[in-house]
Amino acid sequence: MNQLAAMEAFVKVVETGSLSAAARSLPSSLTAVSRQIAALEQQFGTRLLLRTTRQLALTDDGRILYVRAKSILSDVKDIEAALSRGRGEPSGRVRISSPSLIGRQLIAPLLGAFLRSHPAMSVDLLLVDRPVDMVEEDVHLSLRIGALADSQLVARKLADLQMIVCASPAYLHARGVPESPDDLAHHDCLVFSDSPGAAVWRFARHPETECTVRVTGRLWVNSLDALVAAAVDGAGIARVPLWQVERELAVGRLHRILRERERAPVPLHALFQPSRIASPKTQLFVDFLVEQWRSSRPFHTNA
Repeated sequence: MNQLAAMEAFVKVVETGSLSAAARSLPSSLTAVSRQIAALEQQFGTRLLLRTTRQLALTDDGRILYVRAKSILSDVKDIEAALSRGRGEPSGRVRISSPSLIGRQLIAPLLGAFLRSHPAMSVDLLLVDRPVDMVEEDVHLSLRIGALADSQLVARKLADLQMIVCASPAYLHARGVPESPDDLAHHDCLVFSDSPGAAVWRFARHPETECTVRVTGRLWVNSLDALVAAAVDGAGIARVPLWQVERELAVGRLHRILRERERAPVPLHALFQPSRIASPKTQLFVDFLVEQWRSSRPFHTNA
């Protein structure tokens, strides 16, 4: 049995939903695809697919094999591309996940220049405000904000991000300027979240400890763009990344408050799967991103 060909057939069966559709996609014969699936099940000693009259379903072992096989096949394509081009231009697809705001404002505008400079490359950009499973979702490079939990992923620090609290001059004139985090209980807070309720904002407590404050917002929104727009319009106090509002701060549409109680910046990391840390195409994109950000300095603060 050609194990790579069998895994490719298995992945196609899962993604197309049937043996016949997989055979047409490969292309191959229905008999050959059936034999490849049976050979995999015999080799691993387990059922991979549950067959009914209407559909195919993955078993738990089948789901494990699907995730791993998809990753292996992607790595093989990377190796083939690297060897076929020798020391030339990296080629192929790089799949990236990013927090939606950073991806939309700081990555997407750079993609045209990257693709023009590297015509053999293609990019998939996934904008999500959640940690992704890089193996299961076939992500080569993931940008993640905050401290990293222990994992098998490899990380490269890209920047530090400062979170601040701010409000419009009109709001502060009408409601007063909070002197301490506890004062936020008496203010209208604008909260970045998918679900309303009580939120927790963290602040520094002198000398080197932290305090938490529960805020009850009048506006809950899962878009930082919308949150900043509401703050500029005087709807309340927002907690947002400094880089996002530097222009509003500079022209006076927003005022930074509780600055002496801000927590230390949080890191922004690029995460790689261990098997893909040396992938030329992934390294090429990260190097391009770092160089572009070094020039534009989106995370530089002089406020």
